[in-house]
Amino acid sequence: MSEIINAAGIHKTYRMGRTSIEVLKGLDLSVERGSFLAIIGSSGSGKSTLLHILGALDRADAGTVQFNGSALDKFGARRLNQFRNKTVGFVFQFYHLLDELTVLENVTLPAMAAGGTFAWLTRRKSAKKKAMNLLERFGLGARITHKPYQLSGGERQRVAIARALMNDPEILLADEPTGNLDSETGNGILDALEELNRDGQTIIMVTHDEKIAHRACEIITLADGKIV
Repeated sequence: MSEIINAAGIHKTYRMGRTSIEVLKGLDLSVERGSFLAIIGSSGSGKSTLLHILGALDRADAGTVQFNGSALDKFGARRLNQFRNKTVGFVFQFYHLLDELTVLENVTLPAMAAGGTFAWLTRRKSAKKKAMNLLERFGLGARITHKPYQLSGGERQRVAIARALMNDPEILLADEPTGNLDSETGNGILDALEELNRDGQTIIMVTHDEKIAHRACEIITLADGKIV
């Protein structure tokens, strides 16, 4: 396998008034293409911060993140937006679905955001077909006209995973994807992630739960701002 992400010397400090909280302290991380990596650590250990930096949702104060050999801190605003939209898929604990849109419309959002109005009009039909195929894959074919508030927690998370996969991302970043679910429903989400990884999807998942972490192929522990 080849390296897809390399993070070196990552520092991140948050300032709250006169108080500074150093979350990441010179962290180094290498991720291989096709891997399923779990990052585990206690609350406040910096897991989500690291994931956001890897996905270019946040910037490190120091250090570099390279994706396929290209440094993210050298990307301009437009290229960063394209990176977040097309290269990375995000799955969050609280789904972040739009209740005013149907399930199908939520899943097609990344494709809509990928270009202008004219570009969307030319590929709208194929994008909707792809979104429907993804929803069918996750057992939600009968839910495409439902609104998110009409779904169970597990169904909403599967919609969120389908949305994250809409633009065929090279890497999937999952932040506590089962944290808002009961154990049985959470296991179903983990089954879906394992299946995606068997199909070649690179996944980085953060969790505070060791049992969940052991569903991944590799586990690293974050403590005191570094990998231990």
